[in-house]
Amino acid sequence: MENGAPVPRVAVVVFLLKGNAVLLGRRLSSNGYSTFALPGGHLEFGESFEECAAREVKEETGLDIDRIEFLTVTNNVFPANQSHYVTILMRAVSADPHQLPQNLEPHKCSGWDWYEWNNLPEPLFGPLEKMVQGGFSPFPTS
Repeated sequence: MENGAPVPRVAVVVFLLKGNAVLLGRRLSSNGYSTFALPGGHLEFGESFEECAAREVKEETGLDIDRIEFLTVTNNVFPANQSHYVTILMRAVSADPHQLPQNLEPHKCSGWDWYEWNNLPEPLFGPLEKMVQGGFSPFPTS
């Protein structure tokens, strides 16, 4: 908060892809409690989007990621808890396709799993649900 007024924060989230599946975890935080969301978190001072994506995925899942690339950005306001996030969405793959995700932040997430894009779990975290309903796909077109 600046002068008592809420200010936007920057988040980086990652579409971690494996075949036709994406890695999702069930949130335990108050914002979007019990919804399925992508791994990610706050951008730290001086960090690139790619560095943030790699750090957050490693901190939350233990996975190292590769081929990290920018996809899009969203602007999300959550009036219920007076938060506002500019969210940078990245795409990546696991550096080791045989490595399994671990739940390294059990106070924030109930666990990670792979879900086929055409059969995503419900409920999805609001901003992700809006993207999916709008026809967004994180998969390369070529």
